[in-house]
Amino acid sequence: MGGIGVVPARLRVGTGPTASVLHAIRTNGPATRDQIVVAVDLSPATVNRQVNALLEAKVIVERADLVDPGAIGRPKLPLTVDCDHYCVAGMHIGARRTALVIADLRGRTLYSHAIRTRDFSSSDPKAAIVRLCGQLRELADRFSGRRVLWGGAALGGAVDADTGVIDHPILHWQGQPLGAELAEALGVPVSVSEHVQAMAAAELILSGAMVRGQSGLFFYARETVGMAMTFAGEVHQPQHGAGTIAGLTVTPGVLADEPVAALQSVIGTAAMKAAGARLGVEPDAGIIADERARVLGNAVAAMRDVVNPDEVVVAGHAFAAHPHGLAPVQAAFDEATAIPRPLEITPTCFGAHVPEAAAIAVALSAVYADPLAVVQ
Repeated sequence: MGGIGVVPARLRVGTGPTASVLHAIRTNGPATRDQIVVAVDLSPATVNRQVNALLEAKVIVERADLVDPGAIGRPKLPLTVDCDHYCVAGMHIGARRTALVIADLRGRTLYSHAIRTRDFSSSDPKAAIVRLCGQLRELADRFSGRRVLWGGAALGGAVDADTGVIDHPILHWQGQPLGAELAEALGVPVSVSEHVQAMAAAELILSGAMVRGQSGLFFYARETVGMAMTFAGEVHQPQHGAGTIAGLTVTPGVLADEPVAALQSVIGTAAMKAAGARLGVEPDAGIIADERARVLGNAVAAMRDVVNPDEVVVAGHAFAAHPHGLAPVQAAFDEATAIPRPLEITPTCFGAHVPEAAAIAVALSAVYADPLAVVQ
């Protein structure tokens, strides 16, 4: 993994011995070596080798200060992720807001900066991308005491994971070399991912869950809609790029004049304002909020019936904006799904910060998949 350039994002929980030990420490830590052996399917000798290698690489650290002073016998030093020597840099380019973020190896945000996307989106996409990458570099330079290991970018639209070339239809960017520009600015390897897949990766690798369901469905709705699937600790990344549910047919009710419409056309801010104008009410009126919740619940149910996942996680302002939270979405989902097994829709654990988490996950996924190779 040495050198500088674009590397396809590895959006999965690491499975090698070193990755497994690091995952156990991240999710169970502080953890002793004996506790790690119990958590992973590895021999004590193998765990010791991986721990020693991670200690030498400064990826983890022994915490003598966490030993119980009243413990009997030889103390066993707890291990935690070393959050002082390294960091990663990431960006999430959204339709309305772009986030630049620096995070430590635990995934904790050290610094973040939000920009209104329209403030830099211009008729010159290349200049806008160069400016963004330069700003992220400036943020990383504020942490000169840490070594930047990897860079990550997440955004809507089409992403060529191998080259980092992106198309962003809403911003009218086409064929832009985001990955190459980011690698040049940061001076480290980078990965670029479709943003809903990256959000699903954040739930997998940053949420702190040691064990998740074998399959999952991640659903995002704000100004755009998107869906990602996870299987056995890995985000499904189709060979020819992410699919789309933007055109999923829904019955919009008061959200549109037509009896049927495309999902993405009826859930964003513009659709809410248009519905309010037609009805003579505010865009956030109850009748509009209820209808959007119904449409979203029905859409999630339709995709659940196709995939039948073990869990469903949702994110985005369209899900969070209703005064009663997810309850109306859940009610619509329960009524619409054809599968009798009850399934509770779960909100993302990152709340409004899920775009930042997505950018961090893209960068940290490489570190977590093969930490020693990245550090060395």
